[in-house]
Amino acid sequence: MAKSEKISEAVVRRLPIYLRYLSYLQQVGVTTVSSQQMGKNLDVNPAQIRKDLSSFGDFGKKGIGYDVNYLVEKIRQILKLSEEIRVALVGAGHLGHAISNYNAHVEDYMRIAAIFDNDPEKCGKMLAGIKIQPLEELKQTVNQQNIRLAIITVPAAAAQSVANLLIEAGIEGILNFAPTTIRTEHDVRIHYADVTSSLQSLAYYLT
Repeated sequence: MAKSEKISEAVVRRLPIYLRYLSYLQQVGVTTVSSQQMGKNLDVNPAQIRKDLSSFGDFGKKGIGYDVNYLVEKIRQILKLSEEIRVALVGAGHLGHAISNYNAHVEDYMRIAAIFDNDPEKCGKMLAGIKIQPLEELKQTVNQQNIRLAIITVPAAAAQSVANLLIEAGIEGILNFAPTTIRTEHDVRIHYADVTSSLQSLAYYLT
């Protein structure tokens, strides 16, 4: 299924939300679901759900809804999760530890395959069953293991140089946890995860 250039980032960001919900339905034995039920449980307009999914094909049946197993499979294909995707993590601090340990216990096709840090005392030690490597080995490891995505959990001051190193190694997408903006002239997708900003935006709604 070809991915259209007209598909907005907002649609792509909603697909994992649908996938997580549908995967839960699988676990509890639900075989079919309507867009109305999905919308109610996800607090998303059912028409938006139908529009999002129709961007990639005709997956539902009028009056019946969506086959849960089939839709899970199709969304995984759209998100390219049908095969294992290897991820590099740079920064073996507290956040890096938490992400690595979580990933090691989640049954998913996204797998942290390599961990890097510039602290000599950390290099050589094991984290979630993976040996922490020095940054000098990053490019070679990324190429050898066919790693395409990366997570940055380093201090803000080091994030840009780490991103440059990852991009030079051939990384195609970066999830950045460092509280800073990464700039690049290359065609690399960069997403940001900032817990502090998310909490601050929630604080606005406090009564």
